[in-house]
Amino acid sequence: MKRPWKAREKRLLQTSLTLDFLIFNFFLLLLVLIVYLIVSLDVVDFRISDQVVDPDLNVEAHVYVKELENIRSSGNPNQTSGTEIQRLKDSGGWMEILDEDRKLIRHVGDKQDTFTQYSEADLYDGLENRSDQPYYYSITPFASEGAAAYVLLKIPRDLVSVRINDNQLITNLKHPLSFYIMIGIGLVLLLIFVYSYWVARRIKKPLSILSSGLTQMIQGNYSTRMLISAEREFVQIGETFNYMADVIENTSAEKRYAEESKQRLIVDLSHDLKTPITSIQGYAQALVEGRGEDKDRQQRYLGYIYNKSVQVARMIQNMLELLKVDSPDFHMQIERREIGEFVREIMADTYGEIEQKHFVLHVLVPDQEIYARYDPELLSRVIQNLITNALSYNPRGTELRVELIPMDTHVVIEVGDTGVGIPQELWATIFDPFVRGDEARTATGGTGLGLSIARRNTEKIGGRLLLSERGRETTVFTIQIPIERTDNRVRWVST
Repeated sequence: MKRPWKAREKRLLQTSLTLDFLIFNFFLLLLVLIVYLIVSLDVVDFRISDQVVDPDLNVEAHVYVKELENIRSSGNPNQTSGTEIQRLKDSGGWMEILDEDRKLIRHVGDKQDTFTQYSEADLYDGLENRSDQPYYYSITPFASEGAAAYVLLKIPRDLVSVRINDNQLITNLKHPLSFYIMIGIGLVLLLIFVYSYWVARRIKKPLSILSSGLTQMIQGNYSTRMLISAEREFVQIGETFNYMADVIENTSAEKRYAEESKQRLIVDLSHDLKTPITSIQGYAQALVEGRGEDKDRQQRYLGYIYNKSVQVARMIQNMLELLKVDSPDFHMQIERREIGEFVREIMADTYGEIEQKHFVLHVLVPDQEIYARYDPELLSRVIQNLITNALSYNPRGTELRVELIPMDTHVVIEVGDTGVGIPQELWATIFDPFVRGDEARTATGGTGLGLSIARRNTEKIGGRLLLSERGRETTVFTIQIPIERTDNRVRWVST
């Protein structure tokens, strides 16, 4: 049963409807044949004789009766025959004048048989004019000669051809014509009803599945999928619906995830803000209550308040920056620019902080000009966040490498260090907001937003940010920036 359905799924709807119409016509012709057979079997007797004769010879007896009457009324006793009678004689036929008892009174022409009187059966047998009879019979009443009652015409049978007159068929049916017409109309209507039901069912079934699926989608059941076994057009509609349902379901899931992330972000921000603000309130309250009697303690309290306020300000700034790139009002300036000198300027701006942390810096930028497509503001923030992350979570003496590597289709910027590294179990979530390398490193006062901002900015300019480790370098962040775009899609190759 599966093979016909599979064949149907490959057919066009027009092909299926054409096949249905051909089947309908086949059954219609079969129905006409059945009606014809019923009518044929219902015929009583449809053989009515009609004759075709030599065009110069009349075979109707009444024609000769009129000529006999004309001869008698002319009063010429020498005239024994007219034109028609003479033709009859020349053909070998003759006429017999019979009385009421069907007895021969006289004859006109050469009589070729020996009948002198006829019974009713004899006349009926002769008037059947069968092909095996020697003579063709025709009789008519005649009352112009006293006792004469009939004129019987006889013509050699080989001069007369007899055929069946089909026009008399209707008069010989057992039932009236309207009976057969009603039967035919009823059977045709039944066939039309069956055909229309079949065609409507062929179209209605897939439409019902589509309607049910759309209703489920309207009600919010985005996991609804359709499996339609019908013509190609309906299968394509079902596949399009399933694709649309996949997109809507994924979009809804992403929207839910974004909402959950936003709520989690707010909760985490509130939690991270609570600690420094509580510290600020505590030290400020101590100063208000006069518990810092000596200047050294006052200065220490004021230092705590300042550092915590800086931490809060940095956290709020990072949060605003994280949300800014997703705002519809944010306009990027992505153009093809030289990037080597751009990296050198960023490292020059951050060199003082690196030197203050006593890091060993290695900057590797080729001398030739290198071009890539990027937004200077977003990319500078990415590099600065990666350097700040390395400075915040690694001890003094850590080696920091910043290298620019040109590739065929993109440019790579690597920021690697030989510090404490990031545990493997955190690699999958390290770019999520408020995720820090480990519990011990939370004491550094990091916001946990730097890497999340770095990845978001990299993706905004069409690039990728990856995390790996290589040899002595326990942490290597790789920024991939496209050189060009083709059909609005970045062409990436493995590095």
